[in-house]
Amino acid sequence: MMLDKTYQPAAMEARRYELWERSGAFGAHPDSTKPPFAIMMPPPNVTGSLHMGHALTFTLQDVLVRYQRMRGRDVLWQPGTDHAGIATEIVVGNQVIAEGGTKSGLGREGFVARVWQWREESGGTITRQLRRLGASPDWRRERFTMDPALAAAVRRVFVQLYREGLIYRDQRLVNWDPVMHTVISDLEVDSRETKSSLWYIRYPVAEMPGRSIIVATTRPETMLGDSGVAVHPNDPRFADLVGKSVRLPLTDRLVPIVADEHADPETGTGAVKITPAHDFADFEVGRRHGLALINIFDQDARLTDAVPAAYRGLDRFAAREKVVADLASADLLDRVEEHTLMVPHHDRSGMVIEPWLTDQWYCDARVLAAPALAAVEDGRTGFVPRQWENTFFDWMRKIQPWCISRQLWWGHQIPAWYAPDGAVFVAETEEDARQQAAKEYCREVELRRDPDVLDTWFSSALWPFSTLGWPEPTRELARYYPTDVLVTGFDIIFFWVARMMMMGLHFMGAVPFHTVYIHALVRDARGQKMSKSRGNIIDPLELIDRYGCDALRLALAALAAPGRDIKLSKSRIEGYRNFATKLWNAARYAQMNGCALVPGFAPADCELTVNRWITAAVADCAGVVTAALETYRFDEAASRLYHFVWGTFCDWYLEFTKPILQGEDATARAETQATTAWILGRIVHLLHPIMPFITEEIWEQLAGQSPGMLITAPWPELQRDAIDPQASAEMEWIVQAISAIRTLRAEMNVPPAARVPLLIKDAEPVAAQRIARHRQHFVRLARVEPVESLPPGGAQVVIEGATLILAFGEVVDLAREKERLGKEISRLETELAKIAAKLGNPNFLAKAKVEVIEEQREREGDAIRERDRLRAAYDRLTVA
Repeated sequence: MMLDKTYQPAAMEARRYELWERSGAFGAHPDSTKPPFAIMMPPPNVTGSLHMGHALTFTLQDVLVRYQRMRGRDVLWQPGTDHAGIATEIVVGNQVIAEGGTKSGLGREGFVARVWQWREESGGTITRQLRRLGASPDWRRERFTMDPALAAAVRRVFVQLYREGLIYRDQRLVNWDPVMHTVISDLEVDSRETKSSLWYIRYPVAEMPGRSIIVATTRPETMLGDSGVAVHPNDPRFADLVGKSVRLPLTDRLVPIVADEHADPETGTGAVKITPAHDFADFEVGRRHGLALINIFDQDARLTDAVPAAYRGLDRFAAREKVVADLASADLLDRVEEHTLMVPHHDRSGMVIEPWLTDQWYCDARVLAAPALAAVEDGRTGFVPRQWENTFFDWMRKIQPWCISRQLWWGHQIPAWYAPDGAVFVAETEEDARQQAAKEYCREVELRRDPDVLDTWFSSALWPFSTLGWPEPTRELARYYPTDVLVTGFDIIFFWVARMMMMGLHFMGAVPFHTVYIHALVRDARGQKMSKSRGNIIDPLELIDRYGCDALRLALAALAAPGRDIKLSKSRIEGYRNFATKLWNAARYAQMNGCALVPGFAPADCELTVNRWITAAVADCAGVVTAALETYRFDEAASRLYHFVWGTFCDWYLEFTKPILQGEDATARAETQATTAWILGRIVHLLHPIMPFITEEIWEQLAGQSPGMLITAPWPELQRDAIDPQASAEMEWIVQAISAIRTLRAEMNVPPAARVPLLIKDAEPVAAQRIARHRQHFVRLARVEPVESLPPGGAQVVIEGATLILAFGEVVDLAREKERLGKEISRLETELAKIAAKLGNPNFLAKAKVEVIEEQREREGDAIRERDRLRAAYDRLTVA
């Protein structure tokens, strides 16, 4: 059966994936004697659709699991989805409103039932899209963070941590959404640049009539909740005021002036208002100095009875206008300046977030963080790239109590029940709570369950062991925990990675993974972050439709350099689609020339130099790719394969061997057919983890059904007996020589069909012998004719052991060509001077966006390389 004339990925990919999944090739086997390899899939939100961040992280994970399967490991790639509390509640809540209903009208039970219904209808969208990406997890083991077994694990963890004193109720500041009426995590806060004002307010000093202290604020309405003013202890301007009081404007309250390093003498006036109940930094200052916590907002961000009557009930922004107007009327507003600041918004509701003092459930993260810190410090878990360990250390050493409660209906409801007198009973079931209460009161009492649900990250923190059956002692838990590697983005090192380490160490006594591979962001071609507002979002599904999944996967792997964000463009994907087409055409060419796998083929038995060279080259390629994948250098693996396949195999080996395949020497032809097929087999094996679809299709056509599918085939081992250093050196020399001639021809604008006289000068014996043996390659591939003497006018290039001189005078106007090169070099010099002036301008560097500066530096690098190339060509040219 012959490969189709053209490479058409769409139909082939769907068919291939179905065959893989149906065959059970993705499955883990807990009873296997093979060494295990486990990866936990970061569970995408059940509300989600595949985006470029997903495409990157799941491609890299799939590369690893496919590679490890071929290495003979029993692979578990654990799939699943996250219930995504806030995101899901918003999606379903909006659906209910669109239908004319309300969330409150449905009630809690009705709303939760509606969410489950929606999840059954639409919750599989993301997993269907992951299949289109070629992801190969063990779908039979798919989990959902609200599955009954996982919910039981969540309750067990909550109860145990509560009994150990590591979960408790406390009143602290939280990020509060006044529209959704819930706490949100820091990860859900979107800080947006906003043009506003900076108001300078005069606070009269109570003990010193006529003297006042001026503070600057971006939130004058919160002044009504001030309980102090802070100055730096070493600021001489305020030394005589520390310990005194100010009369809080618009109120009758006196508040103390305290000395605290939070006040920066270089910022504003050097004095800052302290509002402990409505600012996170102020909250800590207030705790240090015992300042009052005055909560002036209700859950809707309207002012409460804690403020003067004139402001009660006002929305926070209406209150701001009235406070500013009243301050001006009282001659307490010193001045107002335009000011740009970052204002926190909820990334889902779009509402401005309010720091709000409220009672919530907390987890003692500092105690849980200590073992996790130690695990990274002593190397039980390592980060790749290594520098992310510093980020981990910084976050973990400054860790604050973790607010784990959310005021939502969808999620894991907190397993706590309250008696009429407020006493709390924490238990895994309501029956257990009632038994606790009955024992406490010596009678049955009415209990009310806490209405809050847990932060989504709480259940996600248990993912590495809850998905394996914990708390039951399952065989999966014994075999696959700890897992081998976690692949994720840097933005959730604290929110997810750290918390999985905390929970894994606390409940399993071991780290949840040995390696954390942190990948970069996928940005647009200019290096800008993708966003709807910029209109630069690239949809991975559209790319798959247009260019094929393998092209997208190869592009993402090739661009995944450690510590460097990925600049993605459609032109890049198109380039890798062209690579897939090149591979397809090479396989078809091999078929058409009778190249088929020969049972028992031994590369070391090859007689022809060109065949001994290519078998050594593929062995070298396999070694580089293996080492790269073992060290998570996806970019190095992809680059090495790209250059080997496109350059070494297609552009050189297939061209070198065309005369053999079309010649009369049956022995040479048979050896070359077998070698070509064997090399092509090695290529698709090495490429399979990155480009699974096209490689599986070519393998089936190349090998037939008998060897089985490529997904379960063994990884190519380095065959040292096939490495012939002399053959490698000889053919690499020929490639270098012909490449040098081709470069000269291109630089001189020589017509492709023109034959150019070539004189080999000062050739050492080895070089002369090589040229003699491979004369046909120079004639056919370099379009030259070796001669004994040259007419005047031409160019030369020195290669190892010989000087190659080409006479271009008969096909190119050399004087004109030298003039053209000189003009082009001058143009590039002018362009480089302009770029250097920009990059040397401090104003440009201070004001320009990072991506614009980076673009200029890239242009400079490209121009330097082009100028140097043309200079070399100019210097080589001799005019008669």
